Amino acid sequence: MRVRTQARRDAIVEAAAKLFEEVGYEAASMNELAKRLGGSKATLYGYFPSKEPLFVAVVQSLATSHLADATSHLLTALETRPPMRPTLTRFGDEALQVMLNDRRALSVYRMVLADAGRTNIGELFDGAGPRQCIDALARFMGAAMARGEACEGDPQIMAMQFMALLTAETGPRLYQQDPPSVSVADIHARVVRAVDFFLKGAAPGP
Repeated sequence: MRVRTQARRDAIVEAAAKLFEEVGYEAASMNELAKRLGGSKATLYGYFPSKEPLFVAVVQSLATSHLADATSHLLTALETRPPMRPTLTRFGDEALQVMLNDRRALSVYRMVLADAGRTNIGELFDGAGPRQCIDALARFMGAAMARGEACEGDPQIMAMQFMALLTAETGPRLYQQDPPSVSVADIHARVVRAVDFFLKGAAPGP
């Protein structure tokens, strides 16, 4: 019986990330990955039965781990019923760090945009982090509504609207060849602008 190790799994994910980055999702193959790893396809399939779960692992490793951390902190905050502004601000600070400054995460986002119209890469990406993030935000919005801190509405839509505001200033980086890094202070300023704008619309009426 072959023994699976975390180190071997990590090596596969790292090699797959480089392959996806070089040729894109659609052109990448398990055969080519096995050649690059210098092992058998049977060993590779022992860790990942197909390209789809392998891509999900790459996404979670490089592009959505920051969302997982931010989402976890948001769900923990639900237990203490915190006010909206500081909670959303902390969530935004954590969520934007990687989205703005991690080159490999940016590469994953670009790959998803490039191949989403031809493959199921968009659905795979969404299920690897963003969907859980929106669901957690929706729970937070629903709790705020129940306390009278936010206007009545669909919490799922409100969560998507907040994420759209939060990422509004990050979009241009997807189209820049070598975007400059963004300072922590600048990231926080972007988050504050998004939270301010959102809360003006989400505030309950008189």
